[in-house]
Amino acid sequence: MGWLLINLSVLAKSIQDGTLSKSMILFQLFCALYILDYFVHEQFMTSTWDIIAERLGFMLVFGDLVWIPFTFSIQGWWLLVNEVKLTTAAVIANCLVFLIGYVVFRGANKQKHVFKKNPKAPIWGKPPKVIGGKLLASGYWGIARHCNYLGDLLLALSFSLPCGISSPVPHFYPIYLLILLIWRERRDESRCAEKYKEIWAEYRKLEFINETLVLFDESEMDVLANWSLNEL
Repeated sequence: MGWLLINLSVLAKSIQDGTLSKSMILFQLFCALYILDYFVHEQFMTSTWDIIAERLGFMLVFGDLVWIPFTFSIQGWWLLVNEVKLTTAAVIANCLVFLIGYVVFRGANKQKHVFKKNPKAPIWGKPPKVIGGKLLASGYWGIARHCNYLGDLLLALSFSLPCGISSPVPHFYPIYLLILLIWRERRDESRCAEKYKEIWAEYRKLEFINETLVLFDESEMDVLANWSLNEL
């Protein structure tokens, strides 16, 4: 909510100064939809790695109360003092990036949550494919190794695209998120390989689209495996 309140304050300042632009409207709209979506689908948050594995501590508290509100709103602050004129084509392209990112991000997280509740529930109308009885490889999770992160990256990019490409400052969020996901992938790769051994090796043999470009957090698949065993 802190992120949304800061964004709304920036919006009010823009209206007060008479500088409200298409860029500001797009940024505000995308962020508001993204934030409010978490409240609508709050149950899906309980299935995320941050909630399951990171647990309550300095990183989670500082991140939610300080880091996210004050750094993810940089685009709005930047637009207050920088004028960006978007063409109609740019607006349409930006909206498409947001929509695709949202569909992939929310769809993948929903499938993960459904698998947690019922490992035998159909995914896209078909029985789920599970590797070694533990690792989900159906739906979005069978197309790429971690589609929800791909969707999250597209969403982050859509928040910054209204600012144009004249400065790297308003692109802090997607750049930061990319670095974070790369670090997480490196950290968790060895962990799952050690825990699942032959099953992990079998899972790695699956053919994924653009495997090197779609980031994958093996720890979340670790969580999926634990959930499936608990539910069976």
